Amino acid sequence: MSGIATSTSIDVTLPEWLNKCLRESSPRSVEPEDRRQNDASLICQAFSFAYQLHHGQFRKSGEPYIYHPVAVAGLLRDLGGSPAMIAAGFLHDVVEDTDVTIEEIEELFGSEVRQLVEGVTKLSKINFKSKTESQAENFRRMFLAMAQDIRVIVVKLADRLHNMRTLQYMSEDSRRRSAQETRDIFAPLANRLGIWHIKWELEDLAFKYLEPEAFRQMQQHVSEKRTAREEKLAKATDILRERLQQAGIRCLDISGRPKHLYSIYQKMQRQQKEFHEIYDLAALRIIVESNEECYRALAVVHDAFRPIPGRFKDYIGLPKPNRYQSLHTGVIGLTGRPLEIQIRTLEMHHIAEYGIAAHWKYKETGGSNSPLTAADEKFTWLRQLLEWQSDLKDAQEYLDSVKDNLFEDDVYVFTPKGDVVSLNPGSTSIDFAYRIHTEVGNHCSGARVNGRIVPLSTRLQNGDIVEILTQKNSHPSLDWLNFVRTSTAKYRIKQWYKRSRREENVTRGKDLLEKELGKTGFDNLLKSDAMQTVAEKCNYHSVEDLLAGLGYGEITLNLVLNRWRDVVKAQQPATMVIPPFVPKESTAKALRDVPHTSSRASDSPILGVEGLVYHLAGCCTPIPGESIIGVVTRGRGISIHRQGCHNLDNVEGDRLVPVKWNAAVENSSRPHTYPVNIQIEALDRVGVLKDILSRLSDQGINVRHAQVKTASGQPALMDLGIDIRDRSQLEQVFVQIKKMSDIINIRRVGQAEE
Repeated sequence: MSGIATSTSIDVTLPEWLNKCLRESSPRSVEPEDRRQNDASLICQAFSFAYQLHHGQFRKSGEPYIYHPVAVAGLLRDLGGSPAMIAAGFLHDVVEDTDVTIEEIEELFGSEVRQLVEGVTKLSKINFKSKTESQAENFRRMFLAMAQDIRVIVVKLADRLHNMRTLQYMSEDSRRRSAQETRDIFAPLANRLGIWHIKWELEDLAFKYLEPEAFRQMQQHVSEKRTAREEKLAKATDILRERLQQAGIRCLDISGRPKHLYSIYQKMQRQQKEFHEIYDLAALRIIVESNEECYRALAVVHDAFRPIPGRFKDYIGLPKPNRYQSLHTGVIGLTGRPLEIQIRTLEMHHIAEYGIAAHWKYKETGGSNSPLTAADEKFTWLRQLLEWQSDLKDAQEYLDSVKDNLFEDDVYVFTPKGDVVSLNPGSTSIDFAYRIHTEVGNHCSGARVNGRIVPLSTRLQNGDIVEILTQKNSHPSLDWLNFVRTSTAKYRIKQWYKRSRREENVTRGKDLLEKELGKTGFDNLLKSDAMQTVAEKCNYHSVEDLLAGLGYGEITLNLVLNRWRDVVKAQQPATMVIPPFVPKESTAKALRDVPHTSSRASDSPILGVEGLVYHLAGCCTPIPGESIIGVVTRGRGISIHRQGCHNLDNVEGDRLVPVKWNAAVENSSRPHTYPVNIQIEALDRVGVLKDILSRLSDQGINVRHAQVKTASGQPALMDLGIDIRDRSQLEQVFVQIKKMSDIINIRRVGQAEE
């Protein structure tokens, strides 16, 4: 890419702000370094570049694709974004949808634009095993980019908002998937950043596609009562304006604000009420000049209208984590119905409407457009996400944790020194301890709340003063997982438990791998460069870390074996041909002595033993999807084992028979099922076995037997026998069970050795 055209014949309708920018921008050729110093030129050149690259591309609506980046850039301009942000709005799709590379973006527009574009570009050119894994990796990268520059997510929110505005042209599945992701991730992110008008619109648009009937009903209800509601608000506004003037308070603005549809619907669901029972459908907002006048205005409001007990909230003295400040009070209005009133200064109002965008939209001091990063105190929630996200290997677990940490409604408590700590609703002293520091949580022995010793499971309330008691020899208890609320605390407790039993987990992982790969040369294999490569491909620093993860159940044996096969295959010469297995004459003679069966050979799930008596070995219980080998036995036909089964170590070569699964039988409409034994280690609580059996039942898994072993202060051990179709189904069972918060470990076990 040698450069950018300095003039372009535009054949689409552009907004006036962009037309004005194009008219005023210099038509001369601008070098990259000069362009980065010329705000208008940077914006126009980014548009020109995007226009050329997207020329001939169209959206699902039929309109030229360039309309989308233009709309995104316009939203960023309205938020007061810098020229680099607006340029990124034009360019955010070019890396994904054209042949332009991110390095070319940096060369042409500078490192700042490159960083913003790279942060919002999806990983679409990378192949993932599932949509869940792809989605999780996209969010991991987005949060890492946000940690460097919070403007990344503002660009992404503008992109998502315009996509949601035009979602009607997508397929039903795409609409629901985008709407759900918007509700789960992007609306809460806008909330965390305090960009309320984007949050509200995203929520309403998601509501429209996820619950269309309820959305239409809410629209109808709200429109029917709009005129009467506006009349009541106008009367209340006149009364308050006159009272404030009499009190000598300069009111910069007083106006009504209707609540958005989704918030009304949520309130109906939360309080189990019908629409006609919800009274506060709108709020009055009073804007004054100073903090002092906010409190004076509150006194005027409470003098003019009767306050409702318990409905006053002071977000000025105790701001929300997203910097939102305001006084909220509920009063009885003119008609005897509740009315919500918000009181704030003009600066507070700007922050309430634009959130973090107010940092660059309304601050005129030097450096107002400087990037905000996770180091800023206001982004503690982002730092907490980054603390543990790289350690969560399971994609679904990671997505669940992100959703859990994004929803706000926090509880605000204090340290003994008066520092404010925000926690998830329902959090306990353990959550508080881990929020302070990992070691404080790991050595927590008790807690004082408001000066009194309380159980560690006590739920914290707004305003509590919490003091953590520690002892050097104290350590986490698995029982804590039953009541902690935050993902950080859950992860740290499990992490400590894994470390404390690391040696045991390494041994267990080694045993699992040895059964698959065989004992011969196994110790040397673990020390080889090839196994180190396998560990790194599985995101572990060392082979011992890999074995510990395998033993703990953090990674599946099948994934390790697949990575091992990839490494071995890559190291083999391309011309290497593996000779076919040819049975010895003694093997053929042994087979002639095996008894025959009367069943049809074509119905056999095993190829290589057609018409012969055979059985699946109980020591390794092989299932389809696993490499198998047959062993000729005396009087019991052929025993089918998994490749690498430890019972094969002493078997003579002439007793081995090459066999494989019959894909035609396994893929039939009535596939076979095979017995598999699993052992689950879980927190000992009432109903945990019932919950596990319920998950198995939901997947259509038959449970042949279940046995539970418990001991005081120890995890419960559950041995289950289940019927499984193939290895893929078994892995899915493991994934579903490991999602349960009470599960410590799950592994596959064999029966008694033959």
